[in-house]
Amino acid sequence: MKRAYLLYILALSFSFISCKTQNNTTVKTEVKPTINYSFNADNLLENIKELSSDKYEGRRTGTEGAKKAKNYIVNQFKTLEVKPIKGSYIQPFAFGNYQAENVLGLIKGTENNRKHIVLSAHYDHEGVKNGQIYNGADDDASGVSALFAFAEYFAKNPPKHNVILAAFDGEELGLKGAYHFVNDNVIQQRNIVLNLNMDMISRSEKKELFAVGTRYYPQLKPTIENFKDIGSVDLVIGHEGLTKGDDWTYSSDHAAFHKANIPFIYFGVADHEDYHKPTDDFINIDQQFYKDAVQTIITVFNQFDSLDL
Repeated sequence: MKRAYLLYILALSFSFISCKTQNNTTVKTEVKPTINYSFNADNLLENIKELSSDKYEGRRTGTEGAKKAKNYIVNQFKTLEVKPIKGSYIQPFAFGNYQAENVLGLIKGTENNRKHIVLSAHYDHEGVKNGQIYNGADDDASGVSALFAFAEYFAKNPPKHNVILAAFDGEELGLKGAYHFVNDNVIQQRNIVLNLNMDMISRSEKKELFAVGTRYYPQLKPTIENFKDIGSVDLVIGHEGLTKGDDWTYSSDHAAFHKANIPFIYFGVADHEDYHKPTDDFINIDQQFYKDAVQTIITVFNQFDSLDL
């Protein structure tokens, strides 16, 4: 008995080092590698916190809050040395009674000087309703803040293709900013080879980040299908209309590119309890998931950037 007890103690001690023992069955513990983010994770969180704060009053198109958000994005682009397109970061447009403004920045590629990849997110949200501010932390301050993370990354790792960082206005009112961009010829459609759209990427109960678009552009599927997951994020192909009522093809700004036959991948999470509610606040995002999601999208971008699109 004493010998058996001693062996038990030794086995138990060893389990704390390399494994855990349950019911006399040895199971190896999974040790996740430390993620070396290719952007400043603190800045990422600070930017989403800022853009989803009350001072921007929900960023509804045409309001003072939206103008403040536009100015914040422009200042970030300047600080991160993102270049304007044709001398200006602002692409104004109007629809109905609304005066709107896309914010566009350019990262010049090292090899493909005429081909452009558009990284997009919308900065507008629902504004103020019944005295409550709809701050839209996940929808879509998360995507806009990811644009800044991309800019940080490109400062040290310039892309091969030209990259447009597009913060679109008017998404909540019918994807107006994206359609204006695609049809305005600020960049000719034939020179846009891919759109990666980010809309709601900062929280998921199931830790799933969906990639939509490979059904229509099968040349993009191997990159997504063979992707090795990063951190807490499970990158999943889905919501492509293969099941009735489950189609995100036209759910966000990527629809404007798709209708122009420009390949796209849309990154987003499933609707959650705070979707389009005044509780979509910074405090409710999943910070670890969000950082891992942004790193995931940057890594996917790199794989696409290496291709002859």
